Amino acid sequence: MVKLHRKVIGSAAMFSAAGLVLAGCAAADEDATSGGEVEVVDQSAFEEALSTPTELTMWAWVPDIQNQVDMFMEEYPAIDVTVENVGQGLDHYTAIRTALSAGSGAPDVVQMELQYIASFDVTNDLLDLAAYGAGDLEDDFVPWVWNQVTAGERVLAIPQDSGPMGNLYRQDIMEAAGVTTPPATWEEYAEAAQAVRDNTDSYISNLPSGQAGQWVGLLWQAGAKPFGFDGDSGVTVNVNSDRAKEVVTYWEELIKNDLVSTDPDFTDEWYQGLNQGLYAGWLTAAWAPVFLSGAAEDTSGLWRAAPLPQWGEGENVSGNWGGSSSAVLSATENPIAAYELARWINMDQEPALAFATEQFLFPTANSVLADPAWLEQEPEFYGNQRVNEVFADISESVDVEFQWLPYMDFAYSSFNETMGVEIDAKGDLSAGLDAWQEALVEYGEQQGFSVNE
Repeated sequence: MVKLHRKVIGSAAMFSAAGLVLAGCAAADEDATSGGEVEVVDQSAFEEALSTPTELTMWAWVPDIQNQVDMFMEEYPAIDVTVENVGQGLDHYTAIRTALSAGSGAPDVVQMELQYIASFDVTNDLLDLAAYGAGDLEDDFVPWVWNQVTAGERVLAIPQDSGPMGNLYRQDIMEAAGVTTPPATWEEYAEAAQAVRDNTDSYISNLPSGQAGQWVGLLWQAGAKPFGFDGDSGVTVNVNSDRAKEVVTYWEELIKNDLVSTDPDFTDEWYQGLNQGLYAGWLTAAWAPVFLSGAAEDTSGLWRAAPLPQWGEGENVSGNWGGSSSAVLSATENPIAAYELARWINMDQEPALAFATEQFLFPTANSVLADPAWLEQEPEFYGNQRVNEVFADISESVDVEFQWLPYMDFAYSSFNETMGVEIDAKGDLSAGLDAWQEALVEYGEQQGFSVNE
């Protein structure tokens, strides 16, 4: 008898990295926002599928994900899974789209960053997992993360990791500047930035021009809604809203006054800056604490973690930068086995906890977020502070109602050519938002979308 960890109830195209053509694509399912009842595959079908010899292919870039897949194959001996890493970033997505366009060679399960789910949903390339019982999983995940993988009653992927944003800072540098507690508001942060420049050789933080995800995360925290997608052909582009301009005007002042640096990140010079104290902090995501402990090991014991400063005193809101999921492609010939692979490795406690404690992905499942083996770690790098606990609390404060465009690869590349240019030049960031808005609207209309501004 196949062991199942959840009772299943009920009864039994392509676009390149450079562009998407909506015309001719089938519209997304009419049930996307209908709220209609979903008919779920029954238990006997699951038992038969998971006990039948089956071969699956999974494309993912997580280091050592084979460990979780091996656990799955031990749990379900009839299922043989081949894991392939076909590249990261756009290389990964280009390979998926190429295989789908060719009509052969596509994997069953793919790792997919949260911001790209809509890009594959609009071309009907994602299997609706609600039909396999995924709708019952909502309470097992942080609400804002669940919203990222769903469209109405449809479930498009199983969450794997996320990146709620916080403030990592050098306690020694901040104290040398006279800042004894992490700034609670952005107004206090600007004052602290001035104190750091006046009293040390550091910048309070670095905001690179080429890191669109970080900037979008800061807009997210501020309550801006730059993107929208109705699941069919309608998109909303509002990157230059009044709220967004308030945010970038704040940063423009700090940048022009040389209170925040704009150095390219993840370069040799940037790593040296972290180790040598050039940056007194990093406004970053929950995946960064472990990364930083390796990148700046010379500074062990000096760092601490705190929530992002708030726009309003007493508020408790954050944004997100990064995160991914496991999605099943609609082209799979083995939907039940593929769904169970995506679900099991991200929800069964042993593999899901291993993602958090061995591969250091920030968890999205509530069971892992509450597990003392992860939650109560006290890393020496952060002065034995329970950093995971800090970010677990932050994850509860991320705005749930945030959407993406179905052409985020273009959105991010055009950010570099518009906003990025102004950041590099220490110029007019509001003008950069206007240019980005224009580029996104024009591109969306060219691809056949109905664009609302």
